Amino acid sequence: MGKTPHVPWTARHAWLVVVVWVVLVVAAFPLTIRVTRDLQAQNLDVNGSSAVWADDQLGLVQTTPTAQPTLISGLSASQLSEDASLLRIPATWLDPMSGGTLLLAPSGTSAATVAPLLSRAQAQGGKTTVVSTNTISHTIVHDAETTLRSSAVIAIPVLIILLPLVFGAVTQSLIPLLIALLGSEMALAAVSILEKYMTLSVYLTDITTFLALGVGVDYALFITTRFREALDRGVPVAEAVGEAMQTSGRSVLFSGLAVTLAVSTLFLAGTSYWRGLAVGGAAAVIFVLLLTHTLLPALLRLLGPRLHWGTIRFNMQRWPLWQRLAGWSTWRPWLSVSIGLGLLVLPALLGPSISVTMPANLAAMLPTASPLRVATALEQKIDGPGSISPLPVALQLPTTVQEPATWETVARITTSLAALPDVAQVSSPTRSGASPTALAELASSASSDGQLLSFISPSADPHLVVLVVTAQSGPNANATTGLLSNIQQVLHHDVPPGGRGAVGGAIGVLHDFTQHTDARLPWVIAAAAAVAFVVLLIATGSVTQALLGVLLDGLVALATAGILVLTIQQGHFGLGAEPPNITVTPLIFVLLFGLSMDYEVILLHRIQEALRRGASPRDAAREGIAQTGGMITGAGLLLVDVFLVQLVSPLEILKTLAIGMTAAILLDTWIVRSFLIPGITSLMGRYAFWPWGRRLTSAS
Repeated sequence: MGKTPHVPWTARHAWLVVVVWVVLVVAAFPLTIRVTRDLQAQNLDVNGSSAVWADDQLGLVQTTPTAQPTLISGLSASQLSEDASLLRIPATWLDPMSGGTLLLAPSGTSAATVAPLLSRAQAQGGKTTVVSTNTISHTIVHDAETTLRSSAVIAIPVLIILLPLVFGAVTQSLIPLLIALLGSEMALAAVSILEKYMTLSVYLTDITTFLALGVGVDYALFITTRFREALDRGVPVAEAVGEAMQTSGRSVLFSGLAVTLAVSTLFLAGTSYWRGLAVGGAAAVIFVLLLTHTLLPALLRLLGPRLHWGTIRFNMQRWPLWQRLAGWSTWRPWLSVSIGLGLLVLPALLGPSISVTMPANLAAMLPTASPLRVATALEQKIDGPGSISPLPVALQLPTTVQEPATWETVARITTSLAALPDVAQVSSPTRSGASPTALAELASSASSDGQLLSFISPSADPHLVVLVVTAQSGPNANATTGLLSNIQQVLHHDVPPGGRGAVGGAIGVLHDFTQHTDARLPWVIAAAAAVAFVVLLIATGSVTQALLGVLLDGLVALATAGILVLTIQQGHFGLGAEPPNITVTPLIFVLLFGLSMDYEVILLHRIQEALRRGASPRDAAREGIAQTGGMITGAGLLLVDVFLVQLVSPLEILKTLAIGMTAAILLDTWIVRSFLIPGITSLMGRYAFWPWGRRLTSAS
């Protein structure tokens, strides 16, 4: 007879726990429905970077409002042309396009010039939309909100269908769904509070929601399955709850801590964007852990045998496939390992060629048929590819703008910039033909010279001069990135000692973010791998299994990168060819290291239970796969459903997340757990659990 399991406090006071959670959920609901109010589409500033400094200086210059590109919809192009003629606005400024007409005035045109036409269009029922970074950002926020709603509409019904097939009973399948939904709600409520004090990305809503749904279903699946097994053996309800929590509950705790710590490694990336994802992801898992270790045992205690209601005989956990696969993979270990490695190595060969980036042209993140994206492309066609995202250059010189020496330096820098490859135009006061002395005199009475005031701010900083470089190529082109580097070299050589020069704007900020992330990413991945190693070591007591788990996770990560190269980067299977987005791709690999611990710990704990009963490593591996194979692969399919519905999003970044997480989960559950772990354990025998294996009483 084994030791009687301890009944958890939450099971002994089940109704109190349920009431407390009802109060918390009701209180959190108003916060949840407001979650996207203060989120941002792009918050990629690197504190202390040169681009952030440049943008701060640019904010000191007071520019005259100019006419911005505006999309006018709801009115015919001919009607707008007639109105423009009446208002003495050139009809050539109007360009018909799908979805409306683009009003594109020449650079420098006053906003007051086109205001009458826009007002008239609105009065006639037309809609005017400024084609700008802010407008596109708001559109991305809206699309993210739409994705959250539409994907949930798809994911939850699919989960309702899949859950009984995985769990084997209707009632049992509803409990994990409840835990997952409550975990998602509480996590979003936490994000709603945190967004007032931290800069958080709008993508966090989707990531947090579906991470909570995924791990919530998985964790509840593991615990309720163990509870049902105990009931089937005739264990009393209260003791069955205790057994489930002491076994699967312990495994879930290790798994949840692994995911939380793995996501928290994003703090090492050192920017507000990554810190926000770390906080949101960790909040999702923490709330799920709280629910699975408090509310779930209380519900199991109250339901008891009623959890069997609606039993489905044909379910994944009873399929004979897992018993057969377990027997085959342990008795043919060399073949099993060879097949598993082959299936991972083939895509892993493409992994090193992955190239991640972030589009400086935010419109490229919108669907190809989006009017804003079409309008942006038309603007580039008319004014040049680089017109939508110029490169502002902030110069802080040792002399003031009232001194001719300043303008001699500015003239020299302007000439150097204009001579660079891929430069279409350099906007600078020195291009007017005025002498340095004349410019210094104008600066002394700058209040009377509006044109010069768009480049300087004598009252805020008399040492500041702003230039604007327009590239010939588009903001996402490699040539523009090369131009940015060349500009930085010019500033390094031509700015006098004691001065400073830097490039701001979207291109400068994204360049700094990409460089910063590239430099920190190896540390993030190393930290996630270290977390996986330590958690596995503590959970299993085996150095061998901890090391093996990290190595296999690394191979799965390379294979996942290869699949992203094939689908996203090379554009196969109907997707547009573009580099995976740097703002989401590292998250995929971090989540992989964390989520793989779920299945690893559950499987290894089952194998170790058999080893403690005296089974050989080969028999223990076979028993572990037979008992958990259907549960682990079923849980993987449920998690895939949660992430795969992100493909409904019009945003490429969320499609990248969907494909990456789907590939990682399927490779981990179907290949690593089904072929590699049982095969390697059988080959290594008791050394597979060294040094814990020293305490085994049976030989392999």
